[in-house]
Amino acid sequence: MTRTTPPRPADIAAAFPELIPLARTATRLHPRPGSPSPRDSSVGGPLLWPAHEPWPHCDGPHWASDLLPARSPADVRQLRRLEEAARAGLPHTLQEQAEMARIKAGHPTPTGPIAMLALAQLYVHDVPVLRRPGEADLLQVLWCPFDHGEQNMPRTELLWRSSTEVTDVLTPTPEPDAVQYGDYLPEPCPVDSEQIVEYPAAAELDEELRRRVAEWSTRQTAGAGPGGLYDGAQELFYDHELSLAPGWKAGGWAPWSVTDPHPRYCTVCRSRMEPMLTVASYEWQPDGPSWVPYEDRAAAASPTVYPTLANPTRINLAGGYNQQIYSCPASPEHPHATLLQ
Repeated sequence: MTRTTPPRPADIAAAFPELIPLARTATRLHPRPGSPSPRDSSVGGPLLWPAHEPWPHCDGPHWASDLLPARSPADVRQLRRLEEAARAGLPHTLQEQAEMARIKAGHPTPTGPIAMLALAQLYVHDVPVLRRPGEADLLQVLWCPFDHGEQNMPRTELLWRSSTEVTDVLTPTPEPDAVQYGDYLPEPCPVDSEQIVEYPAAAELDEELRRRVAEWSTRQTAGAGPGGLYDGAQELFYDHELSLAPGWKAGGWAPWSVTDPHPRYCTVCRSRMEPMLTVASYEWQPDGPSWVPYEDRAAAASPTVYPTLANPTRINLAGGYNQQIYSCPASPEHPHATLLQ
């Protein structure tokens, strides 16, 4: 199904023409549960991976805890099915209760290298904002389903390839024996890409423009009622409604929440890096309904549908944040960078 982002509730470029040079094209991916093939752009789907090519592994170290034990991918999927049945009002049998207890007890933490998970693959014909090297037309993203680094998020690996050169496809897609959190195991989702225009978050604007945008935003929400989204936060109208789209996307501008904006530079050529891919926990939040595509609005209005409809990939980073992947504008083959936001 095609997904269509509604027009923004105000024309920010008309109100502030100085923002026009800062406009960037972003591609909202709109992943939704389904059965993608290796020839489809997807999140969590099978990769177009040559049968003769070794699958990437992560050397670790990997760790889990008694409170958050590791689980096998099969157990994560089974637990999701049982929890979804409960949300639908189906009581668990004694056998299902025992199964849930077994799964929640956890799985031994891997002690050696583990297979990385297929996170996403994007064909350039679906996501034209991607800068590609040479004749490559397919970006593949894998990650280790265990926390790494100071920000405690999965380590990612990016690979570009030419899809026409892949004839014999590796099947089934390899998986690790265990994952640290079930929240790092994506559900297979085809993507339905849509091109939109974004502007930088207010925090990235110069001080004078940021002040005027905040004053303008306050005037736009002057009639906000008590308890509403902009009650006491009228200046956030621009950030919430007019600048950056939530959810999985390629290109555009980066979201900022954990840290203040700061540039990231390529470790090879020192070029200032740009947002390449946003790995999102949620496609939208209950307090940001204007970004919900027209086609999802009826279902999104139901409080019982929201958690799974807005989180179709089932990925959840640090309780609802994003992993921002940056690339070098001088060369897509230079090392990428990641940041939790």
